[in-house]
Amino acid sequence: MPKRYDQACPVAKALEVLGDRWTLLIVRDLLRGARRFQDFQTSLTGIAPTILSDRLKLMEEHGLIARRFYSDHPPRAEYLLTDKGQELGLVVGALAVWGTRHVHPETALVHTDCGEPVQIRYYCPHCDTRVERPAVTLQSLEGK
Repeated sequence: MPKRYDQACPVAKALEVLGDRWTLLIVRDLLRGARRFQDFQTSLTGIAPTILSDRLKLMEEHGLIARRFYSDHPPRAEYLLTDKGQELGLVVGALAVWGTRHVHPETALVHTDCGEPVQIRYYCPHCDTRVERPAVTLQSLEGK
């Protein structure tokens, strides 16, 4: 059962969907393409099959992943990210950048073309500019 924080905050609401121990690791694996149940069991060392099954069902209910059958007899499925799930690539990337900087410094998320570490930044498409952190605020869109 997902945690409920009872807070009207987008971070708390997102964590109600994504904040369990395995969800973002499943997303991380799916960012590389479709995966089968067995693929997750291999890459997510320590996850119980029942937990994995529950997470996949919950992620499907929230529209993060889709299940696609590749065999009818016996029924076998693979999982892939929906467009909504693909957007979590930024979240996983931001965690990877933070993790390489503060927790696992022997690795880095690097730009394929030049080999230099990347950074995650805010961007305003309306102004077509990068936005520094102090210039970002959370506000309600009700009444707009």
